[in-house]
Amino acid sequence: MSFLSRLFGKAGSARSPKDIDAELARLEQEAEAASPGYVGTAFNKAGDLALRDGQGERAVAYYGRAIDAFLEDEQRELARGIANKIIRVRLSAIRTLSTLTWLDLAAQHRATALLHLRDYALASREGGVGARAATQIFEMARLTADTEFVDAAADELDKLDFPNRASDLRRWASDGGSPDAIRDGDELNHACLDAAVRSNDPDTELISDERPDTESV
Repeated sequence: MSFLSRLFGKAGSARSPKDIDAELARLEQEAEAASPGYVGTAFNKAGDLALRDGQGERAVAYYGRAIDAFLEDEQRELARGIANKIIRVRLSAIRTLSTLTWLDLAAQHRATALLHLRDYALASREGGVGARAATQIFEMARLTADTEFVDAAADELDKLDFPNRASDLRRWASDGGSPDAIRDGDELNHACLDAAVRSNDPDTELISDERPDTESV
């Protein structure tokens, strides 16, 4: 049996739907009552239970709540682990790919940051959310001092049809990073975790590709 078949197949579950729903409700209550640092654990268990029962979409929703909780508690590696679970279920999970890229930047894992950046931009183009992705990618490039990542981010902005912003990034790369680049590891870690938490905020102002001298301040 394939990996995805094991994830989505119901053969391994001997519980009735009523039992599953009752257990998921219990885990939600557990999450609500949990102390800081343990909220994500309950949601992760709920996601695992839903996944074993073949409820893939429900599992992804629980995993998303687990990620948010772990990010709020600054438990970066636990959030990364849950994000990777989502990617196994849904390869094009756009917000999750954004989160993974932010976590890679926080940990200064260049190789995986570049891979997740590419996958994030591609999924965003295919999902029709290019402006939101461009906003996130531009912010990533603004904060990191890794000029290789900044160059790669410029390439992705070109593909997202933000050539002027891409030009800004290439200028930053040639200058050794943006004026706002964070070079202290701890500060970068906190800034990236905060950005990951806010990455799906519907009130986030999206960038345009107008040149800086024509944009409103």
